[in-house]
Amino acid sequence: CMAQLRTEGWIHHLGRHAVACFLTRGDLWQSWEVGAEFFEGELLDADYALNNFNWLWLSCSGFFYQYFRCYSPVAFQKKNDPNGNYVRKWVPELAELPAKYIYEPWTANVSILKKAGVKLGVDYPRPIVDHSVISKENMSKMKDAYDRHKDAEAAAKKSKGKQTSDASEPPKKKAKKSVQSKLK
Repeated sequence: CMAQLRTEGWIHHLGRHAVACFLTRGDLWQSWEVGAEFFEGELLDADYALNNFNWLWLSCSGFFYQYFRCYSPVAFQKKNDPNGNYVRKWVPELAELPAKYIYEPWTANVSILKKAGVKLGVDYPRPIVDHSVISKENMSKMKDAYDRHKDAEAAAKKSKGKQTSDASEPPKKKAKKSVQSKLK
């Protein structure tokens, strides 16, 4: 996705979603603002409000609390492009890999990598995180944050309720004098 973004200044909205999820709550646990700022500078169709809202939403920093719905950088792509045509076009270093390994070249044995002309760590980077592990850790962090927020809201509501019930009655309004009595 990033190669297409740098080259064309555009990527499909699902690519934008995958990148945002990977950078923020899914894997790398970075601020959504970093990604939004980068995209703002690269996208030809950049719209400040839309771009920032998408990053805020996909990071689950506001409005979208389904933090447990997380894009997998591998499974999502395999489902939508099983042969890896997109990767073959935008990551030519991996173009000769069999479809089975196109999304996870680090799982291929050395002979397959050699035949495809790929040297992990040289031609293509090794994974910087293990998505299956880190995404669960990050989901746990998100759950903790949401639970703390809910507890704080409940405590504030409870505290507010006590203040009004313990307070004395508000002063009663004086009865309005009728128009007739004012005319007399």
